[in-house]
Amino acid sequence: MDGTGLRSAPEHVAIIMDGNGRWAQARGKPRLFGHHAGAKRVREIVEACPDLGVKYLTIFAFSTENWKRTQSEVSGLMKLFKRYLMSETKRLVSSGVRVRFIGDRIRLDETLVALMDELELLTCDNDLVHLTVALNYGGRDEVARATKRLSREVAAGRIDPESVDAETLARFLDTYVLPDPDLVIRTSGEARISNFLLWQSAYAEYEFIDTLWPDFTREEFASVISGYAVRERRFGAVPG
Repeated sequence: MDGTGLRSAPEHVAIIMDGNGRWAQARGKPRLFGHHAGAKRVREIVEACPDLGVKYLTIFAFSTENWKRTQSEVSGLMKLFKRYLMSETKRLVSSGVRVRFIGDRIRLDETLVALMDELELLTCDNDLVHLTVALNYGGRDEVARATKRLSREVAAGRIDPESVDAETLARFLDTYVLPDPDLVIRTSGEARISNFLLWQSAYAEYEFIDTLWPDFTREEFASVISGYAVRERRFGAVPG
């Protein structure tokens, strides 16, 4: 960042990958066809990050609210996640991508959780791109879970309740090892944040684009990053 508050590129980009179902339906295909196409798009966007100066990428894969979808779609998504992890592990390890998962794992089946744990372990020494996958994640749920953990520490006498502030709570969030996102992108034309990284995105820039996620190319990603570079981030201050 220079003295004017301008940035050449966002360090951390978060993406709400929306529009898979509509993309499939527009082609006369079932919604899961769109989810498969969207999973393939993830690879291209991850691979684009180093050239664009993006060190951290967080993607919204499945929300705590997505369990409300039909049983067949949820089941298909869970199978897709497993297939994706099994097929992409070697590539992610060899390409220097560090993978983390955030969200509540309690509702996920043991096989999927084991694959997640394995991928986190196998990529733990990588540092080219830090890819975080939000799976069974909701911003309010995350804050609630963080508050419970913090409350236990206070009850055990390990934290003075009078010392608790915003930074204290942030240490108990799923993302405690990550910088806050600089830019949040949502595809598909919807202009809402859908309970995604509520705490972390307090000062993030937002970009809502009409493109459906399976059509979101490396070139369009680069264009959004370029647009970010001319924004002035004030963090509540008056420009000098």
